[in-house]
Amino acid sequence: MGTWDIGHFDNDSAADFCGGLDDAAPGEREPLLRSALLYAVRAEEFLDSDEAVEAVAAAALVAAQCPGGAAVTSAYGPKEPVPPLSAELRPLAVAALDRVVAEESELAELWDEAGEGPAWREGIRALREVLAAASPADASVTDA
Repeated sequence: MGTWDIGHFDNDSAADFCGGLDDAAPGEREPLLRSALLYAVRAEEFLDSDEAVEAVAAAALVAAQCPGGAAVTSAYGPKEPVPPLSAELRPLAVAALDRVVAEESELAELWDEAGEGPAWREGIRALREVLAAASPADASVTDA
């Protein structure tokens, strides 16, 4: 993975994922985000770093539409607007982030090996907090 900084979009896989969002029709963007989040949540064994990076980018895009969420200003984020997203993506994004920082995650392992694990996890934690605060109390990801 080509990585140039610790931000949610500061790597080749996230930039490519956002390019794919830009290439998709507006009505296809939410399903692409959902797919990236679901892939991470449903990974039964070791979660590959590329898929984890896509889930983080998708979660950041969902969080950007939450109260208190930070706008995506990275030059590597999507250039095209992301249409308003369903609130049901929020708990799914929380679950995906939980999976991304879990023990069986290549991305977490790579950040730890690079000595940046704590700083990277802090960014994920902040993203997760925004999503969790904006998630419906009775939301479930099992049927997503």
